[in-house]
Amino acid sequence: METATITWNGKQRFFATGKSGHAVTFDSESKTAPGPMEMVLMALGACTATDIVIILEKKRQGLKALAVVCSGERAAEPPRVWVKLDVLFRVDGKVEDAAMKHAMRLTKDKYCSVAAMVSKTAQITWRYEILPSK
Repeated sequence: METATITWNGKQRFFATGKSGHAVTFDSESKTAPGPMEMVLMALGACTATDIVIILEKKRQGLKALAVVCSGERAAEPPRVWVKLDVLFRVDGKVEDAAMKHAMRLTKDKYCSVAAMVSKTAQITWRYEILPSK
């Protein structure tokens, strides 16, 4: 079983420490740190980015840079879960269209645990742009 420990630090600030031992600050009120749902959005981007990089490297694609832009809408009433999400991959380098489509399909359907979890409440759209080489 994995464990995270969250410690209250006054107002709506919390320090969270996970199994890695690294601490993350959350702020649900004054926005001095990301809030919990903002972290879920960032976790979706990080999870999919990890998969995309690994898959494209295995496919021997010439990936130079990757940015993932995750946008979303939350339910109007509590619990304010994510209901619509858009994941946009901005890829720089010599990456074949077919390789990127395959990598995106694998992260979406097989590898990204965060995507699997949030897809229970949210409709997710997946897009990519291969930036022109400079």
